[in-house]
Amino acid sequence: MADRSFNPTLFKFLRDLKAHNSTEWFQANKERFEDEVRAPLLGFILAFAEPLAGISRQFEANPARSGGSMFRLNRDTRFALDKSPYKTNVGAQFRHQACTKDVHAPGFYFHLEPGSCFVSTGLWHPDPAALHKIREYLIAHPKPWKALRAKGIEVNGEALKRVPAGFAADHPLAEDLKLKDFYTHVPLTDREVLAPDFLARFTEACRQGAPLVGFLTKALELPW
Repeated sequence: MADRSFNPTLFKFLRDLKAHNSTEWFQANKERFEDEVRAPLLGFILAFAEPLAGISRQFEANPARSGGSMFRLNRDTRFALDKSPYKTNVGAQFRHQACTKDVHAPGFYFHLEPGSCFVSTGLWHPDPAALHKIREYLIAHPKPWKALRAKGIEVNGEALKRVPAGFAADHPLAEDLKLKDFYTHVPLTDREVLAPDFLARFTEACRQGAPLVGFLTKALELPW
């Protein structure tokens, strides 16, 4: 597996964008974005396709310039108080082949932002129907859930204050039933992202979080 790393110019561009977050500045620096951000990120996505297949062949590493694994830089400002046109981070999500357009589907994700990089695996903000399926599956399959917890997989995200309606308040897995998100969070330093072995480091973080992704995928009746 060939290692793939990023260049410090990626973080320099994001810091500059944060300081000058305007359409005018971005258009004047679009070539920098293409060379220093988009090209290396799409290259990393392409390089991750083979390691990802070693975890599960049901997930996709798509290096397309639009509609692929890389998130758009443009912000949706329609309902936001902050009208800044661009995100000051970049990221990629490797989604299940059955849900390639759904950011709220199980998957593997990494986030690049100066001083705030991380890897995440799992499911963020599932819709109510999917969340109910996961809770029902959790109750029906407590052993694999407890097994992945025993491996030290820490599940992050928002949670309800009470067990949701329709589930026993005194259930042994009551705290897990309160969860509204199901994902891991592995922080990274900028130096780790820039290191020559970052692809291997990212792959290992995804591999460690794979039991959670697999559980959620099966809960939603998708092939793993």
